[in-house]
Amino acid sequence: MAKLIYSMITSLDGYAEAADGDLGAGAEIAEVHTFIGDIFRPVRTFLYGRRMYETMVFWETAHNLPDVPPHILQYARDWQAAEKIVYSTTLESVSSAKTRIERTFDPDAVRRLKAESDSDLTVDGPNLAAQAIAAGLVDEYHLFITTSVVGGGKRFFPDGVRLDLQLVEERAFDSGLIYARYRTR
Repeated sequence: MAKLIYSMITSLDGYAEAADGDLGAGAEIAEVHTFIGDIFRPVRTFLYGRRMYETMVFWETAHNLPDVPPHILQYARDWQAAEKIVYSTTLESVSSAKTRIERTFDPDAVRRLKAESDSDLTVDGPNLAAQAIAAGLVDEYHLFITTSVVGGGKRFFPDGVRLDLQLVEERAFDSGLIYARYRTR
């Protein structure tokens, strides 16, 4: 059975999306980006909300940019090879291959997808992840914690949910970014 992984960059005070501005520095350096690519290369299915899909669809054509560094090119190829499911009631069409739209998040359908998949899946975006967390579907949490306190926005973890997690891996980067991987108990 495949694992469902929730991973995002998050501020030091726990926001996956800042109310004003970005989440801070640290994730944009080649070392971190290569690390992220290496971790998620085995993932064969990405579950996205509309807004996260609209951010990530950049990778569909990133390989066409001039002077693309090898780590960016590799991430683009990995992203293009994976299946993408976009949960949206408003998105009319997609602009990437291997992508389909689902109008509602169905926890039972995701359970079946996990059971039938040979490769891990990710759920990306705090709104969609909140639904997966509430349904008890998330097996691992990968946090990329910046050095910034942003004071508000969309939280990485939804309110009203208790999780007891086990830290299974951590790494600090020279940029100050900290990676922490947790497994559900």
